[in-house]
Amino acid sequence: MNPRSSCIILAVAFAIVTPAKSGHESPVYPSFYPHEIELLAVAPDRAAELLRAGKIQAYVGNAPRFATAPPDSIDSIGSLGSFVIVRVNPASTKAKDERSACAIAETVVRDLAGKGGEIIVHPYPVTPLNGDYLHYVDLAETAKARILGGAPSDSDIQLRVRAGSNLAKSIVRTAWRTQDSDWDAEIAEVGAADLIARASVAINGWSSPAWLRTGWFQTYLLLGELAGDEDLRQRVEPQLQRLKIAAYDDAVERINLERTLVSTLAAGCRAQVAGYTVKREYFSTAFTAGIENISYDSVTGLNSPMFIRTVKLKDFPWNGWLVLGIDAAPAAAWNPIAGFTDNFGRLMWSAVGDPALIPSPNEPAWMLNRISDVQSSTTQ
Repeated sequence: MNPRSSCIILAVAFAIVTPAKSGHESPVYPSFYPHEIELLAVAPDRAAELLRAGKIQAYVGNAPRFATAPPDSIDSIGSLGSFVIVRVNPASTKAKDERSACAIAETVVRDLAGKGGEIIVHPYPVTPLNGDYLHYVDLAETAKARILGGAPSDSDIQLRVRAGSNLAKSIVRTAWRTQDSDWDAEIAEVGAADLIARASVAINGWSSPAWLRTGWFQTYLLLGELAGDEDLRQRVEPQLQRLKIAAYDDAVERINLERTLVSTLAAGCRAQVAGYTVKREYFSTAFTAGIENISYDSVTGLNSPMFIRTVKLKDFPWNGWLVLGIDAAPAAAWNPIAGFTDNFGRLMWSAVGDPALIPSPNEPAWMLNRISDVQSSTTQ
C-alpha cells in the first residue's frame, strides 16, 4: 500500500448462501462488500464538488463546504461530534472548595444554555446519541432540571473563562473571555470518536474492549482523566472492575452498577459536561452513482466497520467500486499493532481487518459480521 493521499484496497469476497432460520430480521445486512475500495484524502471545500459529480460516494469526517444547499441526491447522517466540557481551575481564588467550584461550573453551563448554535446543552455525560441512554435518561433529566431549571440570573457574576476552540470562543460571554494564566474556568472540546479510538484495540478479527461503546465507559474516559482527582479514581475503581469482569448476578444489578459509576464520576465539578455537538457526514444517494443501505455508528459516524460492511452501491446488486473521501491524509504508522490510529488508518482497517463482530446499530452491543451454518448435535 502507498501511504499517500489515496490508496486502493482490493478485496475479493465469495459467499455461499445456505438456508438459515431466524425469528427476527437483522436491522442491517452485513457484507454487501465492494471488491474495490478507494480512500481519497480530500479537503472539505473540494469534497462538496466531488459528491455532486459522483466522484466520491461519501465523505467521512468534517462536513464538506457546500456553496449552496446540497441537492436532494445528497443526504447526511448525524453522530456524536464532541463533548463540551467546563473545567474549573484548581488555583482559582473563587474555587476554594467543592461547593464554590460547582457554583463556577454551573454558572458557565447556565450561561451557555441560551446561546444556541452548534452546542446542545446537556449537563450529563451520557447523551441521547449513546445506545444505552435509556438506562440514564431519568438521571440526565434530573441533572438538567437542577442546573438549568429555575436558576437565578447570573448576569452580575464576573468570571474569567478561557476558550481554546472556535466553538468555545463563539459561546463564551465576551466580558468573561480571557487568555491570561489567571483564569477561573475554561471551555474545552473532546472529540467523541477520538475519545473512543484511544481506548480501542482492533486486531486478529476482534474489536475490544467489549464495553467500548457503553455510556459508563465513555464517562470514565471523559471524566476520570479530566477531573484530575486521584481520590475519585480510587473510589470508582472497584465499580469499574466489577463491570469489566461481569461481577453481577443479572441485568438489573449490572444497570444499577453502571448508573452508580456514572453518578459518582459526574458528582464532581472540577470537570463538568456542559453539552455536546452533532457531527454531520454526507453521502450520495443518486441513481445509479450513489449508495444505499447506509448503517453508521452513533458515536463514530461513518468511520466504522458497520458502514464499510453494510454499504451497497446502487450500480451493482452485490459489490462494485466504492470511493470514499476522508478529511485528513494518513499520518499514523501503518501496522495493526501500534498504528492505524488516525482517522484514515481506522477507516482503512475497517475495510481490511475483517472483524468477527461489528458495532450493532443504535445500541452499545455488537453483531456478527459473518454468519455460519452450525449444526447442533445431541449426545445420547
